[in-house]
Amino acid sequence: MGSKNISISDEAYSRLKKMKGKNESFTDLIIRLTNKVSLLDLRGILTSEEAHQILEGLKESRKLSRERFDPVSEED
Repeated sequence: MGSKNISISDEAYSRLKKMKGKNESFTDLIIRLTNKVSLLDLRGILTSEEAHQILEGLKESRKLSRERFDPVSEED
């Protein structure tokens, strides 16, 4: 595996250093930070039934939240 030297500002270095784990190298940190997952990569993970159940659960949760907070907002 090769390596490259890069130049970064003191501020960028400080920020990276704060994010770096105790036993993590800067290389490991950069790989972790740049390992983004697209939502499209998750397509097909759930069955239609599982997705439907999650959606219904979210709807119910939102309904309960509205019922709890609507009376509070009406008091203002």
